[in-house]
This record gives sequence, C-alpha cells and structure tokens, in this order.
Amino acid sequence: MSTTNLHSTGDGSTLPLVAPSRTLETTAPFRWLREGYADMRHAPWQSLLYGLAMAVICMLLGAMGLTFGGYLVPLAIMGGIVFLAPVLCLGLYAISAQLERKQPAMLGRTFREAARSRLGTELVFALMLLVVFLVWARAFSMIQVFMPVDAQPDMQDLLSYIAVTVAVSGFFAAVTFASSAFALPMIMHRDVDAITATLTSINAVLRNKKPMALWAAICLLTVIIGIATGFVAAIFLWPLIGLATWHAYLDTIDASAFPRHTEGITATPRFLD
Repeated sequence: MSTTNLHSTGDGSTLPLVAPSRTLETTAPFRWLREGYADMRHAPWQSLLYGLAMAVICMLLGAMGLTFGGYLVPLAIMGGIVFLAPVLCLGLYAISAQLERKQPAMLGRTFREAARSRLGTELVFALMLLVVFLVWARAFSMIQVFMPVDAQPDMQDLLSYIAVTVAVSGFFAAVTFASSAFALPMIMHRDVDAITATLTSINAVLRNKKPMALWAAICLLTVIIGIATGFVAAIFLWPLIGLATWHAYLDTIDASAFPRHTEGITATPRFLD
C-alpha cells in the first residue's frame, strides 16, 4: 500500500501522512503470540513485573469505583485496561526491542525509554485517549439513566437496554482499539508525532479487518480471563499481549520512510533491518 499524502517535517523535507501497512494473513495474530512468548521466555521476570504493575493498577481502580459508585467499577477497570495498559506496554516494547538488538533486557533502560525518551509524544497520545475516555464515560453514565429498574421491565425492555449499552461500548472500544493498536509501538520505533502514529494505526486496522478482528478478540479474551481470575492470570497474559503487540507492529507497519530516534534503544537498527 502506498500513500501520496505528505506533511512537512519543518526542515523543508516531507514525510507520508501515514506509514504504509502490509497485507496480513488472517492467522497472523497467532504468530505474534508465539513471538511474544519467545520474548517472555528470554525476559521472564521483567515481563511479569510489568504484568504485576498492570494488575495492581486495575485493582486500585476497581477499589476506587467501589468506593465512589457501583456503576463506576466496570468503567474504572475498563479505563485502566484500555487506556493505561497501552502506556505501560511501552516498557514491554522496549524489552522486545532490546532482545532484537541482542541486548540484555534491562529494566532501567525500559523505564527511561517509556518515561523520558518519548514522554512528550506519549502525553499527546494519552491526552487523545483521555478525550475518548471522557466521552465514553459520559455516554455510559447517560445510558444508566434509562436503565429499567423501577418499572418492572419485561425481557424485551432489558434486552433493548443491553443492546444499546453493548453497541455504545463497542463503538468506543473499536475506536480506541483502532487508534492504539500500532500507535505507541510506532512512537517507540520512529520519530513521529502522535497524529501520524494514530492515523497509521487506524489505516492499518481498516486495511486488515479480519486479522485485526481476531487480534481484538484475543486481546478481549485475555482481559476477560484476567478479570475473572482476580487479575492473577493478567500478570502473565497482559505482558504476553504487550510483547506480541510489538511484533504485530513490525509485521504490519512499514515505517522505513520515517527517521529513527537520535537516542534510545530504537536509534540502533535491529539485526533484521
């Protein structure tokens, strides 16, 4: 896939508005999981530490939801998983990037990569997700107003309410998934702005609907299993998804037209580059 949309870099040169995406086979997500698991085997305790951090954050958010309002419980947990987890996954991307370069997976480097080297662009992307989250939360709270609890609703009323809730939540989940599927890995990999990374991610998802639908289903399943086990399984499953996402990005996006970072792990080419 090629694109003719260009934008200026500020130094007189131009870059594509979005990075091209490759065409994926439907079963590609299973390959990503295998590659992510291989990385986890090479850096087990580093990966599980990130999984523990994700699980603890979601438990804290759930506790806050229980404290301040019952209906906020699922929303708070969902917010932690959908919006905070991708940011935490930056450290997991750094682990995979170090392994690709035959470097030891050092936690200090992953923290610096996630928290300092790309901080400005990451914050812009996080702000974009925050706007989506706030609109999502507002829509969710408005739906609760129409929940048929006092009028002894029949099954048809309940099914209609559930259908609307699922449709609205599904829409915002789809927007969030398409926007973040490859955006943060691209920000980690190349010197791009948040808008370019987000548009690239959306474009790649739309051009690979079947494999990305399968990938979304796998991600959703790991979320459900993680919650159902009291976040115990999440300690293993969520880092696996994070590591696999890095390989999904490299498999899907051709970002070679964009400049490398001048410092950090990804300033050095992979052995496969």
